[in-house]
Amino acid sequence: MSVTAVVGAQWGDEGKGRIIDYLAQDVKWVFRFQGGDNAGHTVINHYGKNVLHLVPSGIFYPGVNNVIGAGCVVNPQSLLEEMKKLTAIGVNLDKLWISNRAQILMPYHRLLDELEETDRGTDTIGTTKRGVGPAYADKAGRSGLRMGDLLHPEWLEGRLDSALRNVNRKIELLGGKPVDGNALYALCMDYRDQLAHRIVDTVPMVRQALKASENILLEGQLAVMRDLDWGIYPYVTSSNPSAAYASVGAGLPAGALSEVVGVVKAYSSCVGDGPFPVELHDADGTKLREIGQEFGATTGRPRRCGWFDAVAVNYVAWLNGMTSLAITKLDILDQFETLKICTGYRMPNGEIVTDTMPDTPSLYEAQPVYEEWAGWNSSTENCRHWDELPKAAQAYINRLRELVGVKVGFVSVGPKREQMFVVK
Repeated sequence: MSVTAVVGAQWGDEGKGRIIDYLAQDVKWVFRFQGGDNAGHTVINHYGKNVLHLVPSGIFYPGVNNVIGAGCVVNPQSLLEEMKKLTAIGVNLDKLWISNRAQILMPYHRLLDELEETDRGTDTIGTTKRGVGPAYADKAGRSGLRMGDLLHPEWLEGRLDSALRNVNRKIELLGGKPVDGNALYALCMDYRDQLAHRIVDTVPMVRQALKASENILLEGQLAVMRDLDWGIYPYVTSSNPSAAYASVGAGLPAGALSEVVGVVKAYSSCVGDGPFPVELHDADGTKLREIGQEFGATTGRPRRCGWFDAVAVNYVAWLNGMTSLAITKLDILDQFETLKICTGYRMPNGEIVTDTMPDTPSLYEAQPVYEEWAGWNSSTENCRHWDELPKAAQAYINRLRELVGVKVGFVSVGPKREQMFVVK
């Protein structure tokens, strides 16, 4: 039995969905342990190309139970639309469950997100305006609604009335129109009619799974550099994508976690605002974006691109106790004569930082220190074993392993299932 957390080890968009899709063939359970519909996990398999925003990425295997955990914020409308698309292509949703303790992301959360981001003027955070921040704020403020509340209409009505008193004051202060409570309650009842049979107490499920020694995957959303506590605050998400939170968000004992797979691209990318020391504003940055099709799966925004940042990944690896790395998009580097790896940050006082992450104000002042490595100038797309990779590609990966201090467990050379292999 193994309980494996899969987390993003950079700034997001590393390819976690395809790693989960690959690993899920050997498990019984996949839990999404945090996040909302503000980011997408792209999976390419025999069903085609699908972007999953809330449904766990193990959904394509009929025998796998997929659980949206208590650490998530669930937009029921988005979830229903996603389920409709999956059903239309023949995906079986019989084993899709939602924790009764997951928070509901209400329509007014999206409205507040838009109004608040607009109110920030030029001092924006870079939110996707999907309402995730306000939903988590209500959770922390104890005014949020939970998916299980849909099963108790009288309780829900009282909680909704209480929430709207504060919500409408905020909305009117920011120049928006107040929300109609009756219409919103009716909408919640519609959600109840469609989702009630999937809303369950997941703790008995996971206790039984552990007792039966069944393999479990814990799927994180976004990445640790966007972690609320350990990322580039305030340019972060409103939850904790770190492995330490995986047990909390899924409803597992802390000691149950046995493996942590950190997913990284063979280079770096970032969408949204905040410091990003390795960002390239030259032809190489443009080339990485164009070849790698670096545009947000949810927003379509062009991603900021740069060379591999070993300082950031080393920091994330230590913080999460990573047991292996999964390197994606190695093939994007096939057409580069020369590659660079960021091995340190030079700070204004001349100090070179290699093993920690400066706080946000200092990170803005950090200058990357690079090593240059020869490219391999040949396609890796058909490689299915380590020995088939060009020697220069092997050398590059080995250097990443040394700098990060974690073994490389998986390498991906394309978006399809068969383009990933295990490194033994």
